[in-house]
Amino acid sequence: MIILDTLDTIYTDTPTALAIGKFDGVHKGHRRLLDHILRAQADGLTSCVFTFEPSPDKLFGSNKGQILSRDEKRGILEELGVGILVEYPLDRNTAAIDPAEFITEFLCRRLKAGLIAAGADLSFGAGGKGDFALLNAYRYEYGYETVQVDKMHYQGGAISSSRIRDMLEEGLMEDAAACLGRTYSFTGVVERGKRIGHSIGFPTLNITPDKDKVLPPRGVYESVVMLDGCAYKGMSNIGVKPTVKEDSSVNLETHLFDFYEEAYGEEITVGLRRFIRPERQFEGLDALKAQLNADMEKILRA
Repeated sequence: MIILDTLDTIYTDTPTALAIGKFDGVHKGHRRLLDHILRAQADGLTSCVFTFEPSPDKLFGSNKGQILSRDEKRGILEELGVGILVEYPLDRNTAAIDPAEFITEFLCRRLKAGLIAAGADLSFGAGGKGDFALLNAYRYEYGYETVQVDKMHYQGGAISSSRIRDMLEEGLMEDAAACLGRTYSFTGVVERGKRIGHSIGFPTLNITPDKDKVLPPRGVYESVVMLDGCAYKGMSNIGVKPTVKEDSSVNLETHLFDFYEEAYGEEITVGLRRFIRPERQFEGLDALKAQLNADMEKILRA
């Protein structure tokens, strides 16, 4: 996948099928949109995702946390087969571009759009005045097709990034996964800890969650970990470990049920499948160990 992330590199020699949006989460609704541009590759168009970096939400102060980090978003789009990813560098000046100029300069002249797919709630350019109606108004002049993609629904409501954030913040991991099309996860490099878990029979792989990502409630989760191409079932705690740690930094520590090796320095991805219980402080390590055994039994019985 080719990544174009500066204004002077946003250019291609080949005609494109282009999808525009924030794509925070690359959820099932986004996947429906992406299907249109991926299918268009059979007609000789290069699939192109046009998104914004940073997110408009973050730039204009309403950001509540990202569902995907920048690297995670890139990885998912590449796995899906997207040919070009445009990360339009967003600041107060570039966000204020005239919507008509945005269409003519970037979508048509530079990216040679032959097809443009977007949702009905699309907005771009100065004051967010660019919309799907404006895209339609210019399609005859520039010869591109437009596809308006309807939202997908889950349990009576539209799937959206904001709704998924709310689910994650409430610990509704199974609902969030149903909307995302995958388990919500964190990726990081395994760090050395104090090995207290090891001393009570629950060794853990510890990572620091990306500071910009949405954090679900502190507590214990059923989890799955990808390590060296293999999936391992386990249980994770996201929080400050009040029984054994003195500072307030947030960690994600995971005990794997069928893994007995060291993994310091290895990159892992921890998917949080199901919320088990809130984090709490115990009187000592014996009480903590007893609760961890009960948590593990609950997960294995499911």
